[in-house]
Amino acid sequence: MTDAVSAATTATTTTQTSSAQSQRATGLTSDFETFLKMLTAQARYQDPLEPLDSTEYASQLAQFSMVEQQVQGNETLVAMQNQLGLSNMAAMSGWVGMEARVSAPGYFNGTSPVVVSPNPAASADAVTMIVRDADGAEVNRIALPVAAEPYSWDGTDADGNTVEEGSYTFTIESRRGDDVLLSDLAEVYTEVKETQMLGNDVVLITEGGSAILASSVTGLRNRATDA
Repeated sequence: MTDAVSAATTATTTTQTSSAQSQRATGLTSDFETFLKMLTAQARYQDPLEPLDSTEYASQLAQFSMVEQQVQGNETLVAMQNQLGLSNMAAMSGWVGMEARVSAPGYFNGTSPVVVSPNPAASADAVTMIVRDADGAEVNRIALPVAAEPYSWDGTDADGNTVEEGSYTFTIESRRGDDVLLSDLAEVYTEVKETQMLGNDVVLITEGGSAILASSVTGLRNRATDA
């Protein structure tokens, strides 16, 4: 499933980066030529009785040359970094079709359960998983044990009815008495559909169309693996 917005963003970022590098190179060349013209003008119109120190010319020229080399070196490093990013994307293309565990919305396709990986506070005496739809509306509250065991949500709401296909978030709320100790977004297993480059980062497009950084993945498994 292709995310047109992510693809467009990637293309725009790449174009802007190339344009910026080209502008820097052009500006540097122009400044260097201007600098040489200024040195030539100073040498031509200097007072013969009080000539300028040639050492100062050499020093200024050397300093500008160092800056030029540094900018060119930075551009080479950027190009190498881009190549490394492409290599990483190619390596991670093997993730397509697998399930990645990440702190992001999970996608319910109408039949298959969503595997949630809670991480409640160890000192809690009650844990609740709050399920919300893409609009942020609460659809269910489920009591969980105080443990990090995976939970398979079957796609039902508080009344036991099957919800519509779409993306859902799972918030794990840890309580001790009346106090909320921790409330954070749970990790879920979601299928990887595509890998893309966004700047120098590798982005994974998930089953629901969400874009997540590959570096945020904390687990990976074959889709056929049971929870």
